[in-house]
Amino acid sequence: MRSVVRKLRRLARICLGTDIAIKPDVTRTKTRFGSTYGGWDVVIDDLDRNSIVYSFGVGEDATFDTALIDRFGLIIHAFDPTPKSIQWVKKQGFSDHFVMHEYGLAARDGTISFHPPENPDHVSHTLLERPETCDRAITVPVKRLSTILGDLGHDRIDVLKMDIEGAEYEVVDDLRESEIRPRQILVEFHHRFPNVGTQQTLDAVATLRAMGYGLFSVSTSGEEFGFILTGS
Repeated sequence: MRSVVRKLRRLARICLGTDIAIKPDVTRTKTRFGSTYGGWDVVIDDLDRNSIVYSFGVGEDATFDTALIDRFGLIIHAFDPTPKSIQWVKKQGFSDHFVMHEYGLAARDGTISFHPPENPDHVSHTLLERPETCDRAITVPVKRLSTILGDLGHDRIDVLKMDIEGAEYEVVDDLRESEIRPRQILVEFHHRFPNVGTQQTLDAVATLRAMGYGLFSVSTSGEEFGFILTGS
């Protein structure tokens, strides 16, 4: 019953123009990794212990990351500059295969203002303005994806996961201008934010498709998207 209500509410948002309905355009066998809240669909055909996975946006749910580690024995490079997330990770006792980097992803190197959620029990901060919490904004370090690859000595990314609270749009644009082409891109779009809107997500999807990516997965919420390089 609850799922039916959620679907009806989403349909209403689509009719009002505050949500979008996009269907996958390529068919791939996919596997779900992680919890209901923090999980993602992944195409696992070519994944193994040597695969390079970047997971941006840890929050307080690393079930996606630990599930991939358990399945393939690979190393997860996880990234989150949020103090609450950093402290949570330190308390978890993760294995050496979970490598935490205490900075975020953006379209520039340097620092940005990070705005906290209204509810102090929540963890997700955003670079988007939140007038109600602007007096509690913090400054955090960020890097471009090209900088991160150079720093970590990687020449490819097999899976790039981005749950970066509104920064994904500028990162997609920055990615387009680079030569970096992760085999898979898993991204949560935040068109539900009032200062974002659906057009930015539609534009980002069009950009990724023009870069050679096919959409293989869309979550029931219509916010988490899975892209794969066509021909892969």
